[in-house]
Amino acid sequence: MRGPYMLDMENRQAAREIFRVIGADQGGIDVMLDKAGIYPFFLKEVKSPAANILKQQMLSLGGEAVIGRWALNNSKEFTDVLLLGTIKHYHALTQKLTGQPWGLENLRSRLEGLLGGLMKREKVCWKWVDREITLGGKPLVMGILNITPDSFSDGGCYLEPGAALRQAQKMVEEGADIIDVGGESTRPGALPVSVDEELHRVMPVLEGLLKEIPVPISLDTYKARTAFEALKFGVHIINDVGGAQKDAEIAMVVADFAAPVIIMHNKKCSADTSHELVAGITDDLADSVELYRQAGLPLEKMAIDPGIGFGKDPRGNLAVLKNLASFQTLNLPVLVGASRKSFIGAVLGTTPQDRLEGSLAAAFWAAQKGAAILRVHDVKETVRMLKVLEAIRNAGGQE
Repeated sequence: MRGPYMLDMENRQAAREIFRVIGADQGGIDVMLDKAGIYPFFLKEVKSPAANILKQQMLSLGGEAVIGRWALNNSKEFTDVLLLGTIKHYHALTQKLTGQPWGLENLRSRLEGLLGGLMKREKVCWKWVDREITLGGKPLVMGILNITPDSFSDGGCYLEPGAALRQAQKMVEEGADIIDVGGESTRPGALPVSVDEELHRVMPVLEGLLKEIPVPISLDTYKARTAFEALKFGVHIINDVGGAQKDAEIAMVVADFAAPVIIMHNKKCSADTSHELVAGITDDLADSVELYRQAGLPLEKMAIDPGIGFGKDPRGNLAVLKNLASFQTLNLPVLVGASRKSFIGAVLGTTPQDRLEGSLAAAFWAAQKGAAILRVHDVKETVRMLKVLEAIRNAGGQE
């Protein structure tokens, strides 16, 4: 059994499609649609007897469990399951699952952890000697600073340390909360660079930024040695674009420095449906988080990034954004980096430099779905958009 994964079903049509894929009985779909609640939890590869228990228990509590019709007579060993219920239903369900066979006892403990995270939604504060940021309030804006000759949008613009510093200062003046420095292009088809070349590019830039820039500096890398040298030099955050899957030692390096890390999904994905795609990404991210946890880094120092543009086609990138709230099941702050990505170009038919409106639309959607950090090229425009969004959210309160 895998999961649970929280699905984001914003309308009846989305719910109906998931019911169809699972293989629910057609005659019962309309009845079950009326019970589609705010918290749909998706389970993969559930043994049919366990699925029947879940169905019976959820119905007895006033909720619902959508299962494959073959599970009713155990004609197939496994089925996917979609649980539909309120937080109250799920708390009651955990009590019912105590001591149950077929993996249900393990599901009980996972549900309890998930429900605890959903109910708390506590803010996380990352602190250093002279600065701090809070994740979990209004989204933070991370400004992109590529020290590369071949990045898809701004390659070659900031190779010279002075130009990089001026751009960082500009982004801070525009409202950036974090500056993210990268010394290796991660665009599709980009050639990898050695650790020595990556350090040669970023270290002179980091020296100026760490002296002059008042916000935290993040380094975008997947290499353990690069992370070590940068953290020793004073970098505040590691943006691990390999998710500890490309260089497992990076987790130990970050843990040794007790530094905050952003763990990105960077793995080729193939799935027939959006909810299966989200389930696979969630499992991969959970594996990466566990590597950092085993290295000794506390969960309070971690954030995750579903990796828009990495191993996903345009349709998959849109599906990740649409189902962004699903990644809340990992109970970690979420970073979204959709700025100027190729999926926006596929929708608009525009070049990277002409994707502002699409980037803002993606950032707005991510903010609405609970993203803690937005990684962007266009800082000023994103900050202004968030300011208006915050004003709308607070409309009707005290003047």
